[in-house]
Amino acid sequence: MATLAEKRGLLQEYIKAEKAALKNQSYTIKDRTYTRADLSAIRRGRELLESEIAQIEHGGMRVRRIVPRD
Repeated sequence: MATLAEKRGLLQEYIKAEKAALKNQSYTIKDRTYTRADLSAIRRGRELLESEIAQIEHGGMRVRRIVPRD
């Protein structure tokens, strides 16, 4: 399991990747078009990581014990 500091560092890398993909998402040489990165996959990864960081910063998951009664 990654630490909060590691997750924040990874989030910075996602932000850099997203910026790079936005600048040069695709290019064409003659009749072929090339795509550098999947922007939607980068954004999904970033959103997931942001939610994990928020969960850690706000105390994680709350677990309650429930005892069924007759």
